[in-house]
Amino acid sequence: MPRELLLLRHAKSDWDSDAASDFERPLAKRGKNDAPKVGSWLYREGLVPDHVVSSPAERARQTANKVCKRMDFKKKQIVWDAEIYEADVPALLGVLARCPGEAATVLLVGHNPGLEELVLHLVGEEVERPADGKLLPTATVARLEMPDDWSRLAAGSAHLVSITRPR
Repeated sequence: MPRELLLLRHAKSDWDSDAASDFERPLAKRGKNDAPKVGSWLYREGLVPDHVVSSPAERARQTANKVCKRMDFKKKQIVWDAEIYEADVPALLGVLARCPGEAATVLLVGHNPGLEELVLHLVGEEVERPADGKLLPTATVARLEMPDDWSRLAAGSAHLVSITRPR
């Protein structure tokens, strides 16, 4: 069964908020506008996931909720996985290994640098960096064709289909 992984970096966060910690930092106005656009785009492209897993950090939580609302994906079905926050590649591979075997398309909402490192791990050196050097700026979706087992994701085992920025 062909599988796809959609990696979504949370939308733009508000660095000027009164959040007590980085974990609690909310979305900025731009992020609140971009996240629903991403959800609408995924829906139009027929990329509605079977499984959504997100960091529970506030900015990722708000992003996942806004994106899922536009895709008619029920909020109560989102899996909140604390391991995604500040995750490195091995931790993110562990998160993916816990995805249901029957899920053909998975959306993972998280943070940099972990998500960029995961893309580089999964697709190898075929990734061309944009002129600004940012592979996954905020609210960007990386679409990858994946092997047929979420628990066996060796380096270079995926194919990068596209990277889509919110503009």
